[in-house]
Amino acid sequence: MTSEAQMSAPKTSPFQTAGRLLLGFFLLFAGISHLSWARDEFLAQVPDWVPLDKDLVVVLSGIVEVSLGGSLVALPGHRVTVGWVVAAFFVAIFPGNISQYVNRIDAFGLDTDQARLIRLFFQPLLVIWALWSTGAWQAWRRSRSNA
Repeated sequence: MTSEAQMSAPKTSPFQTAGRLLLGFFLLFAGISHLSWARDEFLAQVPDWVPLDKDLVVVLSGIVEVSLGGSLVALPGHRVTVGWVVAAFFVAIFPGNISQYVNRIDAFGLDTDQARLIRLFFQPLLVIWALWSTGAWQAWRRSRSNA
């Protein structure tokens, strides 16, 4: 039996499906790197004002990234919901990127102000990628036009 959410989810193109899978694998890779070889790099990005232990933040965000990446790959029937959650996650971690720029923190090879500034412009692209590749944006637009 098909759920109402699955029935209302717009069809996605092969390009969108490929984009969703690519984003899923990217998040899986990033999450695993949080938990292993790139931990120090991610620790450098946690702003000092976050009221939690920095290592805990890195571990939790790594677990979330692995979960979101796996969901993008393995749960296509829930892709619209997952797309919104992934987009929200990218918004939630954006302060870390801003902190890296403002505090001139070298991490991930971003060792100049220009490189750190350019990186800031990629976060909105990740949000757009999540919404486009999952059909979440299309579903939202369709729900607005039916209202």
